[in-house]
Amino acid sequence: MKQSMEEKISYRLLIIGLLSMLVTAIVCTAMFHRALTKQVLHDLSINAKDIAAAYPLLPELSDLSQFGGEDIRLTLIASDGTVLYENQAGEGLENHLSRPEIQSALDSGEGWDERTSASMGYNTYYYAIRLEDGNVLRVALDAQDISSNYNDMLPMIVISCIVILALSAVLSILLTRRLVRPIESMADNLDDISNHVPYRELEPFARAIQIDQQSRKSSERLRREFTANVSHELKTPLTSISGYAELIQTGMAKPDDVKDFAAKIRKESSRLLILIGDIIKLSELDSADGEPQVAAHFEQVDLMDVAKECVSDLQLTAQKSYVTILAQGSSALVQADRGLLVELCTNLCDNAIRYNRAGGKVTVIVENNPEGASLTVQDTGIGIPAKHQQRVFERFYRVDKSRSKATGGTGLGLAIVKHIAMLHGAKLTLESEEGKGTTIRVLFVPRKT
Repeated sequence: MKQSMEEKISYRLLIIGLLSMLVTAIVCTAMFHRALTKQVLHDLSINAKDIAAAYPLLPELSDLSQFGGEDIRLTLIASDGTVLYENQAGEGLENHLSRPEIQSALDSGEGWDERTSASMGYNTYYYAIRLEDGNVLRVALDAQDISSNYNDMLPMIVISCIVILALSAVLSILLTRRLVRPIESMADNLDDISNHVPYRELEPFARAIQIDQQSRKSSERLRREFTANVSHELKTPLTSISGYAELIQTGMAKPDDVKDFAAKIRKESSRLLILIGDIIKLSELDSADGEPQVAAHFEQVDLMDVAKECVSDLQLTAQKSYVTILAQGSSALVQADRGLLVELCTNLCDNAIRYNRAGGKVTVIVENNPEGASLTVQDTGIGIPAKHQQRVFERFYRVDKSRSKATGGTGLGLAIVKHIAMLHGAKLTLESEEGKGTTIRVLFVPRKT
């Protein structure tokens, strides 16, 4: 089971609290030890300097005993390390020349050292000063080790830690809940999430959700419109087919009219099949999850070959409409699905013929440009009014509905062109002037490898 955000934050806050407590204890211990050492050495240095000042006035070395005591140990050491006097002989009288504080005092005039007794739990602090006669006076003090002080305070420390830990746990839970609750409340306000963002860091997340919602609503609206348009487009030829078939079936059609009715049924059936084919193709190119269902096989394709094939296939259609169609340009290689490119070019040329005029012309131009290879379809037809140019690639959008239906157009050709271009990463541009013609250019930008 995944850990909740609330649990994760609480756990990490608790860990931070424990680490903070541990670091604080270590830092405080180090600072306390440093302060203790500094204070002890300061006191010893003052004591040693006072004794050094009185030393020349003493008639006997044994008179040094008046400056010592149970706490302070006095040692007088010759320059060769021999112990001349010590008020406490607990350590013995071995040569002291190797002692660090003695070496430092002989070299620089004073020295100090700290040595720990692991068995007794004491630190001994030594301060040594060189006297005018060359001897070294050392003052030593035994101080209880800081760890021993902590041993005395251990029960209180443990109790304090438990209290702090419990308090940290409670505060971390309360704080986490206070942080998380506003985030959880965002789920209750998804429709107006931009006005319910509790923290600045969540604004990109909220914007992403808002964009996704808008995208879903837009997609849903387009699908509803598409369904309604499909229903309407299918209903028209089916109504005609049903009407003519009913007249023939009931015998209301005259024998001379049967052949004419059959031709009309065939025409409407052909239109219906073309429409269904375009709908299927568009559905394959624009699936619900945004990934095309059509299997695209990319290979190296020459746009000039595609243009020539389209012109050849549509030559008869163009002749029937008294339109001249031709291809010109040079070879241009692109990575694409040849079948889809043929369909793209065919749809563009079919539209150019359909919305042309008798004696008109359709030119398919293939070029190699610095920005990529392009396929352009120009016509000398009726053109597209400026107010319609942004919408001609929408499904079932017709500039001239009566002309489109009269010539057998489904209203899906340019929508299919747009989706094929998107699948290939190509850019579509349209230029048109009413009464003079239309130019649609497909630019194939080289794919990055």
